[in-house]
Order: sequence, then C-alpha cells, then structure tokens
Amino acid sequence: MSVNQISIFLENKPGTLHEMTQVLDESRVNMRALSLAETEGFGIVRIIVNDVDEAVNVLRNAGYVCRMVPVVIVSIPDEPGGLNTVLSYLKDAGVNLDYMYAMEGGRIAEHALMIFRVSDAAKAERVLKAKNIRIVSQADIREE
Repeated sequence: MSVNQISIFLENKPGTLHEMTQVLDESRVNMRALSLAETEGFGIVRIIVNDVDEAVNVLRNAGYVCRMVPVVIVSIPDEPGGLNTVLSYLKDAGVNLDYMYAMEGGRIAEHALMIFRVSDAAKAERVLKAKNIRIVSQADIREE
C-alpha cells in the first residue's frame, strides 16, 4: 500500500526549482507534499503528487533525472506525543527510518500526515496497522 514518492535531482542554482514546478504546473499535476535537500552542487526534491505516472512522464520528457521511491504515509493524531508513539512502534519492530517529512492534512485535517522512508515499508505498514495507525494509500492521494 506504500505511496510512490518522486525524487528529482536538480542542479543547485537559481531558478531550477521554479523550472521543475513549471513543468508540473503546465501538466496540471498537483503536488501534495515537497521536501528539498541540498548539497553544494545539486539538490534532491522529493514530492508526493496526485498523478505519479503523469508526473514522472512529463519530468523525464523535460530532461529531469527522477525516480519513484516507495514511502509510507501515516496519519498521526495531532496531539502531544503522537509522532513519538508511531516512532516507538517502528523502533520496537526494528524498522530503520531513513528520512521523514510532513504533508498537509487535506480531508483528514485533524491528523498530521508524516511521510516516512523506511528500510522495510511492508513491515512498517504491518506493524502500524496492527497498532490501528492509519496508512494513507496512493488512491487517497489521488482523490484528495
């Protein structure tokens, strides 16, 4: 049930992020979440979009190097300790967290949505579902 995140490699210079988002805008692809990590020469943009296949297609056709990466999107109660509880479930199951970032809540605004890149997405989903933690699907993202 994991969601496909798109990771795009961009040269670290003025205007490159704008150019990439312009390609998505022209194709009517809606970004639901974005994370940007930079190094001296390049950046990695990680996005969750409503139509992942269309986004990858238009980005590649525009010359961008990108790839789909499975991530787990978790609906966390928006209350003190909500994230800590979810992280403890992953820790106890031996699931390593590579990185994470947040996403707007959309239809389920009373919850925070966190995007996790983990060592074992299937295991993370099993563990979290067993603890009654809601996992967001690709269909949920598309319908948002």
